Amino acid sequence: MDELGARAAALVARHPSAARLRRVGTSRAGTPLLLLSVGHGARQALVVAGPHANEPVGGATVLRLAERALADPRLTEDADATWNLLLCADPDGSRRNEGWLSGPYTLGRYARNFFRPGFLEQPEWLPDGPDHATLPETRTLLALQDELRPFLHCSLHGVDVGGGFAELTHDLPGLAQRMARTAARLGIPRELGAYDTLYWPGLGPALYRIPPPRAGDLTQAITEAAVDSTWCHPRRYGTVTAVVEAPMWGVAAVEDDSPPADRDAVLRSVSRVLRHDTRRLHRLLARLRPHAGAGPDAARLLAPVDDYLLVCPRLADAWDPDADDGTGRPLPPMSTAHLVAVRLAGRRLALRTAGLLHQLVTRGGKDPAGVLPELDRLVDEWCADYRDGCGARWIPVARQVEYQTGVVLAALELAGRRTAVSRSGEPGWGSEPAVPMHRE
Repeated sequence: MDELGARAAALVARHPSAARLRRVGTSRAGTPLLLLSVGHGARQALVVAGPHANEPVGGATVLRLAERALADPRLTEDADATWNLLLCADPDGSRRNEGWLSGPYTLGRYARNFFRPGFLEQPEWLPDGPDHATLPETRTLLALQDELRPFLHCSLHGVDVGGGFAELTHDLPGLAQRMARTAARLGIPRELGAYDTLYWPGLGPALYRIPPPRAGDLTQAITEAAVDSTWCHPRRYGTVTAVVEAPMWGVAAVEDDSPPADRDAVLRSVSRVLRHDTRRLHRLLARLRPHAGAGPDAARLLAPVDDYLLVCPRLADAWDPDADDGTGRPLPPMSTAHLVAVRLAGRRLALRTAGLLHQLVTRGGKDPAGVLPELDRLVDEWCADYRDGCGARWIPVARQVEYQTGVVLAALELAGRRTAVSRSGEPGWGSEPAVPMHRE
């Protein structure tokens, strides 16, 4: 985090007339939230890095975007654009991932040092609508959106294991083709059946439409992104939001859009494995919790553990063709890519939980519950499944950054064209405020 701010400040020192760095907010732990702006155009673009603590590539991407914008007047003067780059939306959470950020980049090192706060402490979530946002990081995001009224808002995310994809609040025709060319050039697999978007409409290969949020309970919101978010808030200004997902470990099979040989058999197996893994984790948590302590550090680790263990049984039922999850809704048509993504998601939830429990033990330097050997076995077993069973391979950081940069630049150009069309009278894109998404 400190290096990110220092590099941004050095960039501003080299280009004082074109670049500015300002503090736009403060995190819960008192860390400055820094906005790097490049250019002086009338049209504002807002790019947010680090909204999820375990997804660090966005920080390097915003610096790369700043360098590109400073070097190429087509991205600023000719586009009448100002780039506003939030260096990190969750700096406190990001610091807790620094144990794996220096490498070596192995799945085991990542899992044992993984941190992501509980769902209700993630900056982009607005489960009660924007008027009731409580996190200072969330209020900073909302204030920036209201101040800038950007024509494009990009949120930079990372997929730990899988492929690249993007999600849009409004269609940008041509973006899927540009994403495909960028991914092919960099050797990055595209996720053609992303688990996050299982029930969302598609706009093209690896490109999905973000639907309006729906009212629902916590597990429904978590598993289907049904909750309101800062992705949707600036829609009232005609903003196009693009969520750009870049994989850290790529899996080639997420590109397989062929019909599966036996969908139900795969789903039964994935559901059975997730239930089995969840029971093992519940037993370990029951042994560990009495020794975890009551301090804020333990609470930060236990909150996401409890969230994941709440969600896992719901997902197992939702995926199992023989179970009733209470929604009355069948699974959508699924390709082989969808089944691969579901398998990766089930393993992801279990591995994250084991990693967080591992830290609960190791942060104190003692293991009074005697759970560390079993946690180590689980982490090693599940990382081996990713590596050997799914073919997960590390993608160099430079390629992750170049992929995100390419997608954002393509979105900027296409959103700029759409803005020009809207000014000439496209219905629904006037200056009047839109109905807040959580009330639609």
